[in-house]
Amino acid sequence: MQIKIHDTLYEVIKNEKDAIDIEELENCITDYFDNFDYIFGDYAYGKLRLKGFNNKDNKNFKPYNDIATLDSYIEKYCAYGCRHFVISRVKPLK
Repeated sequence: MQIKIHDTLYEVIKNEKDAIDIEELENCITDYFDNFDYIFGDYAYGKLRLKGFNNKDNKNFKPYNDIATLDSYIEKYCAYGCRHFVISRVKPLK
């Protein structure tokens, strides 16, 4: 499934417990996330939290944003069983 946020098309990789809310994402995603291959979102205390992740071949790659560590990040920093999602940028829509 694909979704459009602002002028960018994203592929939905994971949508645990129907976590994606397009309107809320439009309010939260800023140009800060332009350099990330993936955006992870989870809900804590009713608020959407976002974190960017990259593949190792991304020039902005840092070990703490390695998409390969996503499961560990969820286990350590997210509430057990929380609603969460992962989206990846497909291409800018111009």
